[in-house]
Amino acid sequence: MGLLKISLRLPSLLALLWAGAGIASAGEYQLTIAGMKFAAPPAELHVGDVIVWRNDDIFRHTATARDKSFDIDLPPKSEGRMTISRAGAVDFYCRFHPTMTGKLDVRP
Repeated sequence: MGLLKISLRLPSLLALLWAGAGIASAGEYQLTIAGMKFAAPPAELHVGDVIVWRNDDIFRHTATARDKSFDIDLPPKSEGRMTISRAGAVDFYCRFHPTMTGKLDVRP
């Protein structure tokens, strides 16, 4: 009788183990500034997700956390990226236009 040979590539095995553990992969979300307003942040943010801040205005803006955990400078028509590093609620605003505000709710 011959031996049954099973061949499973390592990346496939890791993908199966990853999926079986219920571990979700990080997401990437765009948060746009237009008309002197931040768009509503996504409701389902998690640690490890990436936010792409996009300034579609003709004015310079920032996305600045009130707790100083991030400060993204956004010249007109530019983008900035950040990876979320901790869970919790974070209020943010534009340093140049303090009435522009928003809030990130991040889950573990």
